[in-house]
Amino acid sequence: MKIGITGTGSHIPSVVTENDHFLQHDFLSADGSSFEHDNTVIIEKFKSITGITKRRYAKQEHNTSDLGFFAAKKAIEDAKIDSEELDYIIFAHNFGDVTHGKIQGDTLPSLATRVKHHLGIKNPRCVAYDILFGCPGWIEGVIQAQAFIKSGMAKKCLVIGAETLSRVVDDHDRDSMIYSDGAGATIIEADTSSGEILGHISATYANEEAYYLFFDKTYHQNGCNDTRYIKMHGRKIYEFAVTHVPKAIAGCLDKSGVAIDEVKKIFIHQANEKMDEAIVKRFYRIYGKAVPEDIMPMIIHEMGNSSVATVPTLFDMVKKGELQKHGLKEGDVVIFASVGAGMNINAIVYRY
Repeated sequence: MKIGITGTGSHIPSVVTENDHFLQHDFLSADGSSFEHDNTVIIEKFKSITGITKRRYAKQEHNTSDLGFFAAKKAIEDAKIDSEELDYIIFAHNFGDVTHGKIQGDTLPSLATRVKHHLGIKNPRCVAYDILFGCPGWIEGVIQAQAFIKSGMAKKCLVIGAETLSRVVDDHDRDSMIYSDGAGATIIEADTSSGEILGHISATYANEEAYYLFFDKTYHQNGCNDTRYIKMHGRKIYEFAVTHVPKAIAGCLDKSGVAIDEVKKIFIHQANEKMDEAIVKRFYRIYGKAVPEDIMPMIIHEMGNSSVATVPTLFDMVKKGELQKHGLKEGDVVIFASVGAGMNINAIVYRY
C-alpha cells in the first residue's frame, strides 16, 4: 500500500515587510544595552547571513487558524476529495491564535477544530487535534498521518502547518527580523497512483539543547515583564543544526534504501540561508559527494521564516511550478527535513 501526498495548498499572506521597515527599530542586546553599529549595518549583516530581504505578515483580521483554513481548502480542492471523507485533521503550530494587538495565545478550542468548523465538516469521526513540535511540526504531522493510515485507522488525513510569528516577536530583538507568517497544507492518502513515503526519522534532543528556543521578556528594560516573546540562542542552534541534521537526513535516506544520486530535491526548513546551505553540504559530504545544482529550493529571501509553514509552502510552490528553476516529475525522489524548538529534528524520503 502506497501512502502519499495527493493534494497541496498554501497561503502566502499579502502584507510584504521589507528590511527597511526595521531601520527605525531600537535594537538592543540581551542585557538591554545598545549596539555599537547603527541599524543599517545590523540589517545588512542580517541579510548576508539569513538571505532574508523581505517577509510576509498576515492581515490584522486573520489568525493562524484562518491561514491554515485557507491552505487546507486549496489542498482539499487539489486532491479532489470531499472534506467529509477526512478521518483526521492534524494542525501543527507553536503559539495558537494570537489576535493582532493581544498578548495571549488562544488554543481553546484547538486550531484543528477551528479549521474543521470553517470547512463545515459534519462528520464527528473526523478527529481534529493540534501538535506542538517546533518548526518540524508539519513533517511530524505527515509521519503521524502515515501511521494512522498504515494501522487502518484512517484513509484520508489533512495535515496543516501554520503560524503567525510576527505577533510573538520582541521589536527590540534583532532576531525579530527573521520571523514571518504563512500556512501550508497537504492531503495524505493511501493511493496506489500517488507518490509514496519511503522512509522517515524523528528525534528530540532535550538535555542542554531543550531551551535553545524559548519564551522570555523583552530586551527593553522598561518593557512589560509579564509579556513573553520568542527568543533563541542563534549560535547554539546553528551549531546544533549543522552537526545533527545532516546525520539525521542521511540516516533517513539509508533507511529508505534509496541511493543519494536519486535525490532530486531537498525541501528543508527555511530558517537561515547559510545554515541550510551548510546542512546540505555536510549531508552530501557524508557520501563523498558535491552538492548538485538546484537541489535546494529556497523561498526565505522573500518570505522569511514561517516555522511549520515553510516546508509545505515550499513543496506546494515547486509542485505547482511557481518557483523558477525548480520542478518535479513523477518518480522523483525528494527529501523533507526540518529542525526546531525542542530541539526536534525529522526527515522524510518521498517518491513523488
